[in-house]
Amino acid sequence: MSKTIKVALAGAGAFGIKHLDGIRNIDGVEVISLISRDLEKTREVAAQYGIGHVTTDLSESLALKELDAVILCTPTQMHAEQTMACLKAGKHVQVEIPLADSLKGAQDVVALQKQTGLVAMCGHTRRFNPSHQYVHKEIQAGKFNIQQMDVQTYFFRRTNTNALGQPRSWTDHLLWHHAAHTVDLFAYQANSPIVQANAIQGPIHPVLGIAMDMSIQLKAASGAICTLSLSFNNDGPLGTFFRYIGDTATYIARYDDLFNGKEEKIDVSKVDVSMNGIELQDREFFAAIQEGREPNSSVARVFACYEVLHQLEQQLNANS
Repeated sequence: MSKTIKVALAGAGAFGIKHLDGIRNIDGVEVISLISRDLEKTREVAAQYGIGHVTTDLSESLALKELDAVILCTPTQMHAEQTMACLKAGKHVQVEIPLADSLKGAQDVVALQKQTGLVAMCGHTRRFNPSHQYVHKEIQAGKFNIQQMDVQTYFFRRTNTNALGQPRSWTDHLLWHHAAHTVDLFAYQANSPIVQANAIQGPIHPVLGIAMDMSIQLKAASGAICTLSLSFNNDGPLGTFFRYIGDTATYIARYDDLFNGKEEKIDVSKVDVSMNGIELQDREFFAAIQEGREPNSSVARVFACYEVLHQLEQQLNANS
Protein backbone atom coordinates (compact mmCIF):
# COMPACT_ATOMS: atom_id res chain seq x y z
CA MET A 1 0.00 0.00 0.00
CA SER A 2 1.61 3.23 -1.18
CA LYS A 3 -1.38 5.53 -0.76
CA THR A 4 -2.11 7.52 2.38
CA ILE A 5 -3.61 5.36 5.12
CA LYS A 6 -6.88 6.95 6.23
CA VAL A 7 -7.65 6.36 9.89
CA ALA A 8 -10.51 6.82 12.33
CA LEU A 9 -9.77 7.24 16.02
CA ALA A 10 -12.38 6.33 18.61
CA GLY A 11 -12.01 7.83 22.08
CA ALA A 12 -10.86 11.44 22.29
CA GLY A 13 -9.76 11.20 25.93
CA ALA A 14 -6.28 11.30 27.46
CA PHE A 15 -4.91 8.31 25.54
CA GLY A 16 -6.62 9.14 22.27
CA ILE A 17 -4.85 12.50 22.28
CA LYS A 18 -1.50 10.73 22.82
CA HIS A 19 -2.17 8.76 19.64
CA LEU A 20 -3.14 11.89 17.71
CA ASP A 21 0.11 13.55 18.81
CA GLY A 22 2.12 10.50 17.73
CA ILE A 23 0.40 10.20 14.35
CA ARG A 24 1.32 13.83 13.57
CA ASN A 25 4.93 12.60 13.26
CA ILE A 26 4.15 9.72 10.87
CA ASP A 27 4.20 10.29 7.11
CA GLY A 28 1.55 8.75 4.89
CA VAL A 29 -1.18 8.63 7.53
CA GLU A 30 -4.25 10.88 7.86
CA VAL A 31 -6.87 10.83 10.63
CA ILE A 32 -10.14 11.52 8.82
CA SER A 33 -12.69 10.71 11.52
CA LEU A 34 -12.92 11.18 15.29
CA ILE A 35 -15.45 9.30 17.42
CA SER A 36 -16.27 10.02 21.06
CA ARG A 37 -19.33 10.15 23.29
CA ASP A 38 -19.38 13.93 23.96
CA LEU A 39 -19.95 15.58 20.58
CA GLU A 40 -18.95 19.11 21.60
CA LYS A 41 -15.66 18.03 23.21
CA THR A 42 -14.97 15.78 20.24
CA ARG A 43 -15.48 18.72 17.86
CA GLU A 44 -13.00 20.77 19.90
CA VAL A 45 -10.33 18.04 19.67
CA ALA A 46 -11.05 17.49 15.97
CA ALA A 47 -10.57 21.19 15.29
CA GLN A 48 -7.18 21.15 17.04
CA TYR A 49 -5.97 18.26 14.86
CA GLY A 50 -7.65 19.19 11.57
CA ILE A 51 -10.00 16.20 11.51
CA GLY A 52 -12.98 16.75 9.22
CA HIS A 53 -15.47 14.09 10.34
CA VAL A 54 -16.84 13.92 13.88
CA THR A 55 -19.41 11.52 15.29
CA THR A 56 -20.53 9.71 18.44
CA ASP A 57 -21.24 6.50 16.50
CA LEU A 58 -18.43 4.13 15.47
CA SER A 59 -20.63 2.51 12.80
CA GLU A 60 -20.94 5.89 11.04
CA SER A 61 -17.17 6.06 10.67
CA LEU A 62 -16.91 2.42 9.60
CA ALA A 63 -19.31 3.23 6.75
CA LEU A 64 -16.81 5.70 5.25
CA LYS A 65 -15.61 4.02 2.03
CA GLU A 66 -12.21 5.71 2.07
CA LEU A 67 -11.46 4.52 5.62
CA ASP A 68 -8.62 1.96 5.90
CA ALA A 69 -8.03 1.52 9.63
CA VAL A 70 -9.30 2.30 13.12
CA ILE A 71 -7.57 2.97 16.42
CA LEU A 72 -9.74 2.23 19.46
CA CYS A 73 -9.06 4.17 22.69
CA THR A 74 -12.46 3.45 24.18
CA PRO A 75 -13.56 1.95 27.54
CA THR A 76 -12.18 -1.52 28.30
CA GLN A 77 -15.63 -3.11 28.31
CA MET A 78 -16.15 -2.15 24.64
CA HIS A 79 -12.82 -3.35 23.23
CA ALA A 80 -13.64 -6.85 22.00
CA GLU A 81 -17.02 -5.93 20.50
CA GLN A 82 -15.68 -2.82 18.75
CA THR A 83 -12.59 -4.62 17.44
CA MET A 84 -14.80 -7.25 15.86
CA ALA A 85 -17.07 -4.55 14.39
CA CYS A 86 -14.03 -3.01 12.68
CA LEU A 87 -12.88 -6.36 11.29
CA LYS A 88 -16.38 -7.19 10.05
CA ALA A 89 -16.43 -3.83 8.26
CA GLY A 90 -13.16 -4.77 6.50
CA LYS A 91 -10.98 -2.30 8.42
CA HIS A 92 -7.57 -2.90 9.97
CA VAL A 93 -7.73 -2.20 13.69
CA GLN A 94 -5.49 -1.34 16.62
CA VAL A 95 -7.23 -1.60 19.98
CA GLU A 96 -5.71 -0.11 23.10
CA ILE A 97 -4.86 -2.45 25.94
CA PRO A 98 -6.61 -4.63 27.03
CA LEU A 99 -7.75 -6.66 24.05
CA ALA A 100 -10.78 -7.77 26.07
CA ASP A 101 -12.03 -8.05 29.64
CA SER A 102 -12.69 -11.78 29.35
CA LEU A 103 -11.00 -14.80 27.81
CA LYS A 104 -13.97 -15.44 25.52
CA GLY A 105 -13.79 -11.88 24.19
CA ALA A 106 -10.09 -12.33 23.38
CA GLN A 107 -10.75 -15.72 21.76
CA ASP A 108 -13.52 -14.28 19.57
CA VAL A 109 -11.28 -11.45 18.33
CA VAL A 110 -8.36 -13.77 17.51
CA ALA A 111 -10.67 -16.15 15.63
CA LEU A 112 -12.19 -13.33 13.57
CA GLN A 113 -8.79 -11.87 12.73
CA LYS A 114 -7.65 -15.24 11.38
CA GLN A 115 -10.83 -15.43 9.31
CA THR A 116 -10.45 -11.94 7.80
CA GLY A 117 -6.65 -11.78 7.47
CA LEU A 118 -6.73 -8.08 8.37
CA VAL A 119 -4.15 -6.45 10.63
CA ALA A 120 -5.45 -6.55 14.21
CA MET A 121 -3.07 -5.30 16.86
CA CYS A 122 -3.35 -4.60 20.58
CA GLY A 123 -1.66 -1.63 22.25
CA HIS A 124 0.83 -3.44 24.46
CA THR A 125 2.96 -0.29 24.54
CA ARG A 126 5.75 -1.73 26.68
CA ARG A 127 6.95 -3.76 23.69
CA PHE A 128 7.63 -0.45 21.93
CA ASN A 129 9.00 1.89 24.62
CA PRO A 130 12.71 2.54 23.80
CA SER A 131 13.63 1.51 27.36
CA HIS A 132 12.13 -1.96 27.00
CA GLN A 133 13.33 -2.27 23.41
CA TYR A 134 16.90 -1.68 24.65
CA VAL A 135 16.56 -4.54 27.15
CA HIS A 136 14.94 -6.75 24.49
CA LYS A 137 17.86 -6.21 22.12
CA GLU A 138 20.31 -7.10 24.89
CA ILE A 139 18.38 -10.32 25.51
CA GLN A 140 18.22 -11.19 21.80
CA ALA A 141 21.98 -10.61 21.50
CA GLY A 142 22.60 -13.06 24.36
CA LYS A 143 24.08 -10.32 26.57
CA PHE A 144 21.40 -10.35 29.26
CA ASN A 145 18.99 -12.88 30.73
CA ILE A 146 16.19 -12.06 33.18
CA GLN A 147 16.32 -13.67 36.58
CA GLN A 148 13.60 -11.52 38.12
CA MET A 149 11.34 -8.63 37.19
CA ASP A 150 10.04 -6.45 40.01
CA VAL A 151 7.20 -4.20 38.83
CA GLN A 152 5.12 -1.52 40.54
CA THR A 153 1.95 -0.18 38.92
CA TYR A 154 0.72 2.70 41.05
CA PHE A 155 -2.01 5.31 40.66
CA PHE A 156 -4.00 7.48 43.04
CA ARG A 157 -7.47 6.71 41.72
CA ARG A 158 -9.97 6.53 44.56
CA THR A 159 -12.43 8.36 42.32
CA ASN A 160 -13.38 7.53 38.75
CA THR A 161 -10.95 9.79 36.86
CA ASN A 162 -8.63 9.40 33.89
CA ALA A 163 -4.92 10.19 33.48
CA LEU A 164 -5.78 13.90 33.09
CA GLY A 165 -7.82 13.92 36.31
CA GLN A 166 -11.07 14.19 34.34
CA PRO A 167 -14.24 12.21 35.20
CA ARG A 168 -14.45 8.80 33.53
CA SER A 169 -17.58 7.20 32.09
CA TRP A 170 -16.28 3.71 32.92
CA THR A 171 -14.37 1.90 35.65
CA ASP A 172 -10.74 0.92 35.19
CA HIS A 173 -9.43 -2.49 36.33
CA LEU A 174 -6.10 -3.51 37.87
CA LEU A 175 -6.16 -7.08 36.51
CA TRP A 176 -7.66 -6.83 33.03
CA HIS A 177 -6.04 -3.50 32.15
CA HIS A 178 -2.94 -2.64 34.15
CA ALA A 179 -1.65 -6.15 34.91
CA ALA A 180 -1.97 -7.00 31.20
CA HIS A 181 1.02 -4.77 30.40
CA THR A 182 3.34 -6.67 32.73
CA VAL A 183 2.01 -10.18 32.13
CA ASP A 184 2.62 -9.77 28.39
CA LEU A 185 5.96 -7.98 28.77
CA PHE A 186 7.37 -10.58 31.17
CA ALA A 187 6.69 -13.49 28.80
CA TYR A 188 7.91 -11.42 25.81
CA GLN A 189 11.18 -10.38 27.47
CA ALA A 190 11.83 -13.78 29.05
CA ASN A 191 11.09 -15.34 25.64
CA SER A 192 9.37 -18.06 27.59
CA PRO A 193 5.72 -18.90 28.38
CA ILE A 194 4.30 -18.28 31.85
CA VAL A 195 3.84 -21.62 33.60
CA GLN A 196 2.82 -20.48 37.08
CA ALA A 197 0.69 -17.53 38.21
CA ASN A 198 -0.68 -16.51 41.60
CA ALA A 199 -2.70 -13.48 42.72
CA ILE A 200 -4.20 -11.96 45.85
CA GLN A 201 -6.22 -8.76 46.13
CA GLY A 202 -7.30 -6.26 48.76
CA PRO A 203 -10.84 -5.16 49.65
CA ILE A 204 -13.37 -4.26 46.96
CA HIS A 205 -14.09 -0.52 46.79
CA PRO A 206 -17.70 0.10 47.94
CA VAL A 207 -18.45 2.57 45.11
CA LEU A 208 -16.16 1.56 42.23
CA GLY A 209 -16.75 -2.17 42.75
CA ILE A 210 -13.13 -3.13 42.03
CA ALA A 211 -10.11 -4.21 44.08
CA MET A 212 -7.87 -1.22 44.75
CA ASP A 213 -4.76 -3.27 45.57
CA MET A 214 -3.40 -6.45 44.04
CA SER A 215 -0.27 -8.61 44.12
CA ILE A 216 0.70 -11.03 41.33
CA GLN A 217 3.51 -13.59 41.08
CA LEU A 218 4.57 -15.13 37.78
CA LYS A 219 7.07 -17.79 36.75
CA ALA A 220 8.24 -18.50 33.20
CA ALA A 221 9.29 -21.87 31.83
CA SER A 222 12.84 -20.49 31.70
CA GLY A 223 12.83 -20.19 35.51
CA ALA A 224 12.60 -16.38 35.52
CA ILE A 225 10.17 -14.91 38.04
CA CYS A 226 8.13 -11.69 38.22
CA THR A 227 6.59 -9.88 41.18
CA LEU A 228 3.93 -7.30 40.33
CA SER A 229 2.39 -4.90 42.84
CA LEU A 230 -0.62 -2.83 41.74
CA SER A 231 -2.50 -0.11 43.59
CA PHE A 232 -5.05 2.65 43.01
CA ASN A 233 -4.33 3.87 46.57
CA ASN A 234 -0.77 5.14 46.11
CA ASP A 235 -0.38 8.88 46.68
CA GLY A 236 2.75 9.50 44.62
CA PRO A 237 4.11 9.34 41.07
CA LEU A 238 1.65 7.77 38.63
CA GLY A 239 2.62 4.90 36.39
CA THR A 240 4.46 1.62 36.14
CA PHE A 241 8.11 1.15 37.04
CA PHE A 242 10.04 -1.96 36.00
CA ARG A 243 13.21 -3.35 37.57
CA TYR A 244 14.93 -6.02 35.46
CA ILE A 245 17.33 -8.09 37.55
CA GLY A 246 19.48 -10.23 35.28
CA ASP A 247 22.65 -12.27 35.11
CA THR A 248 24.84 -9.41 33.85
CA ALA A 249 23.06 -6.18 34.82
CA THR A 250 20.10 -4.48 36.49
CA TYR A 251 17.87 -2.12 34.51
CA ILE A 252 15.12 0.20 35.71
CA ALA A 253 12.59 1.25 33.06
CA ARG A 254 10.26 4.20 33.56
CA TYR A 255 8.15 4.51 30.42
CA ASP A 256 10.55 5.55 27.62
CA ASP A 257 13.52 6.18 29.94
CA LEU A 258 16.04 3.59 31.19
CA PHE A 259 18.50 3.57 34.10
CA ASN A 260 20.96 1.04 35.48
CA GLY A 261 20.71 -0.37 39.00
CA LYS A 262 22.66 2.58 40.35
CA GLU A 263 20.10 5.02 38.88
CA GLU A 264 22.50 6.18 36.16
CA LYS A 265 20.62 7.10 32.99
CA ILE A 266 21.22 5.00 29.88
CA ASP A 267 21.02 6.69 26.47
CA VAL A 268 18.23 4.98 24.50
CA SER A 269 17.79 7.78 21.95
CA LYS A 270 19.24 5.65 19.13
CA VAL A 271 17.15 2.56 19.85
CA ASP A 272 14.39 3.57 17.41
CA VAL A 273 13.29 6.51 15.26
CA SER A 274 11.44 8.17 18.14
CA MET A 275 11.56 8.37 21.94
CA ASN A 276 7.75 8.17 22.11
CA GLY A 277 6.46 4.65 22.78
CA ILE A 278 2.92 5.45 21.59
CA GLU A 279 4.24 6.85 18.31
CA LEU A 280 6.42 3.75 17.83
CA GLN A 281 3.43 1.53 18.52
CA ASP A 282 1.42 3.38 15.86
CA ARG A 283 4.33 3.23 13.41
CA GLU A 284 4.33 -0.57 13.76
CA PHE A 285 0.58 -0.72 13.11
CA PHE A 286 0.78 1.31 9.92
CA ALA A 287 3.95 -0.46 8.72
CA ALA A 288 2.22 -3.83 9.13
CA ILE A 289 -0.70 -2.57 7.02
CA GLN A 290 1.63 -1.24 4.30
CA GLU A 291 3.79 -4.36 4.26
CA GLY A 292 0.96 -6.88 4.57
CA ARG A 293 2.46 -8.63 7.60
CA GLU A 294 1.62 -9.55 11.18
CA PRO A 295 2.57 -6.77 13.61
CA ASN A 296 4.44 -7.10 16.86
CA SER A 297 1.68 -7.27 19.51
CA SER A 298 -0.85 -8.69 17.04
CA VAL A 299 -3.94 -10.05 18.77
CA ALA A 300 -2.63 -13.58 18.18
CA ARG A 301 0.79 -12.83 19.69
CA VAL A 302 -0.63 -11.28 22.88
CA PHE A 303 -3.40 -13.83 23.37
CA ALA A 304 -1.41 -15.92 25.88
CA CYS A 305 -1.46 -12.92 28.23
CA TYR A 306 -5.25 -13.07 28.41
CA GLU A 307 -5.19 -16.79 29.18
CA VAL A 308 -3.05 -15.96 32.23
CA LEU A 309 -5.36 -13.09 33.26
CA HIS A 310 -8.33 -15.46 33.02
CA GLN A 311 -6.54 -17.98 35.22
CA LEU A 312 -5.76 -15.27 37.78
CA GLU A 313 -9.37 -14.02 37.75
CA GLN A 314 -10.62 -17.53 38.46
CA GLN A 315 -8.16 -17.78 41.33
CA LEU A 316 -9.23 -14.44 42.81
CA ASN A 317 -12.92 -15.31 42.49
CA ALA A 318 -12.38 -18.68 44.21
CA ASN A 319 -10.64 -16.98 47.11
CA SER A 320 -13.01 -14.03 47.51
